[in-house]
Amino acid sequence: MKLVELAARLEVEFSGDPEATVERVSEFERSEPGAVTMAVGARRGRLDSARASVFIVESTGVTEEERHTYNLLLARNPKATFAKAIHLLHVGCQAGGGIAPDFIIGEGIELGDEVTIHPRVTVGRNCRIGRRAVLHPGVVLGNDVAIGDDTVLFPNVTLYEGVTVGQRCILHAGVVVGADGFGFAQENGHHVKIPQIGTVIIEDDVEIGANSTVDRATLDVTRIARGTKIDNLVHIAHNCRIGEDVVIAAQAGLSGGVTVGRRVAIAGQVGVNPQVEIGEHAVITGQAGVTKSVAPNDVYAGTPITRLRDWKRERIVAAQMPARLPQIEARLAALERALALLSEEEPE
Repeated sequence: MKLVELAARLEVEFSGDPEATVERVSEFERSEPGAVTMAVGARRGRLDSARASVFIVESTGVTEEERHTYNLLLARNPKATFAKAIHLLHVGCQAGGGIAPDFIIGEGIELGDEVTIHPRVTVGRNCRIGRRAVLHPGVVLGNDVAIGDDTVLFPNVTLYEGVTVGQRCILHAGVVVGADGFGFAQENGHHVKIPQIGTVIIEDDVEIGANSTVDRATLDVTRIARGTKIDNLVHIAHNCRIGEDVVIAAQAGLSGGVTVGRRVAIAGQVGVNPQVEIGEHAVITGQAGVTKSVAPNDVYAGTPITRLRDWKRERIVAAQMPARLPQIEARLAALERALALLSEEEPE
């Protein structure tokens, strides 16, 4: 692909030779001719040390010398542009590969154009699979499942009955969507199962990491809104509502009925109590225990959850405490002796 075409596809400006050829993306230090790489931070001052044909740089502060010396893609957000270049040059279109002969299909299924269905895929009754969707080996869809255009399900993804997945979604290997929520009632010391008859709706442009699970609602909908990205080994319980453009890192667990606002960031190994609300743009740091609802636009840490600045003060005091304990013990003993002397001197 020529530089002028690549710039147009990435929707950025360029400088240099419009006929320069780009075939692949590479790391800065290992770049070779024919590659495009990203040069930000300290790498920006070391363009002459790399052998790439094209460099993605931040559009501000580009000198005339750089414009005349190097082939540049001038991006407002170099990292995002680099990601798009990887997708364009390496990922490409995964659809159009045809349908394997051992595809097990139920009645009333609707297949979009150019779908790819690999071996050992099972699809139940009345399912709808959108255009250019890709189902890798071992995928299982229950009855009445809907999958949008350009969505990719990697090996052994399981979508239970009635689940809806939007367009351009990516569900990695082992994801399970629509299993029963963990709902039980107590009767005479025994657990009585509460049937989970709701569903799960995953909106467009959602990505879910390997071996993560999203449980169906008890009666209504567990919903993951547009653009949310979920890491590996994450559990989303029944009746959760996850807002747009949320990121959730590995090993986080959300209990039933949790509401997460738009653009929240939840770090690894975070646990969230039932029915908690997390305000939009909030950040929850790693291993935090979200025991109560938190306000938007702030950073939180610790168990129980508190604002990060307060948590840091508490940690400083806790860290200093072992060294100060002997001093505190001595001062306490001195105070006790002083109080004893005062008591002896008091008149009757």
